[in-house]
Amino acid sequence: MPDATKLVPVVKRRPPAAGKGRPKGSVNKSTALLKDAILKAADQAGGKAGLIGYLKTQAKENPGPFMSLLGKVLPLQITGKDGGPIDTRNVTATDAELEAIAKGIK
Repeated sequence: MPDATKLVPVVKRRPPAAGKGRPKGSVNKSTALLKDAILKAADQAGGKAGLIGYLKTQAKENPGPFMSLLGKVLPLQITGKDGGPIDTRNVTATDAELEAIAKGIK
């Protein structure tokens, strides 16, 4: 009679592709389809001017959301000349110079 106190581990077999998922950086198919549909709709909404015409209209009529969109598509990292660091300079101005600048702006 077998000994009931001994436990035999059960090894579950994994499917051959388990844990692989999509390759790093690849786009989900539904996300890509949705993006294409949005761009096509915007292109058609812009009439003859297409997507650019639509975006120009949105920039004028809905500047807040347009600026939010613009912030998302601008480069996230800014570099100086030839990819080097940004050259910064501290400049001081007298009160008279600041007043002259302010008058020129108005």
